[in-house]
Amino acid sequence: MGHPVSLNTPTGRISAWRADPAIPPRGAIVVVQEIFGVNAHIRAVVDRFAAHGYTAIAPAFFDHFSYKQEFGYDEDGVAKGRELVDKLGFDKAVADVQASVEEVDEVGHVGVVGYCWGGTIALLSALRLGLPAVSYYGARNVPFLGEKPKAPVMFHFGEDDPSIPPEAVAQHRELLPQMEVFSYPGAGHAFNRDVPGDKHYHGASAMLAWQRTLEFFDRQLAGA
Repeated sequence: MGHPVSLNTPTGRISAWRADPAIPPRGAIVVVQEIFGVNAHIRAVVDRFAAHGYTAIAPAFFDHFSYKQEFGYDEDGVAKGRELVDKLGFDKAVADVQASVEEVDEVGHVGVVGYCWGGTIALLSALRLGLPAVSYYGARNVPFLGEKPKAPVMFHFGEDDPSIPPEAVAQHRELLPQMEVFSYPGAGHAFNRDVPGDKHYHGASAMLAWQRTLEFFDRQLAGA
């Protein structure tokens, strides 16, 4: 369903994966990757949103360093991914989100969804770009919770996530009481990653979070 496209960002051209629905779009969604690149899983997420009526696009942030970089979910992949997102920085990532918005905003209102590192980029997109956002297990969110949101945000956390302790989730509820914050018993980090054999996937939590995410975007984009 999806296909590669080229994006013009403030710091150079990068690629992205885009999918359009078979029906008139309900709006558009920028999908922000984990630290592993725009891999098969992220491309599948893009296609899944398109299947539900949204134009979706995932910018390949790592193209700023080398084209089409994808890392495995092993220790080496985690180390390489973390190195690149730290090298990229938040400001450049947010600028890439804005470039993605400009690629798809002809279809209607645009929102952002992000996972892990991308969950924090999704939050920053609401804080700084005014885009409705869904943040899945953003482990780097806490330093930004004091900023005033310009758009609604929905948060999803696994209650058994060792990288995001309960007190961090509580800070989201305390500092952003107007936002929806959901936690899922039995789910850990990356519980939405439905990759065959991935021990992090928690099907019941992923399905419920997906339903809530679609309802959020239906309200914020399709109903806007």
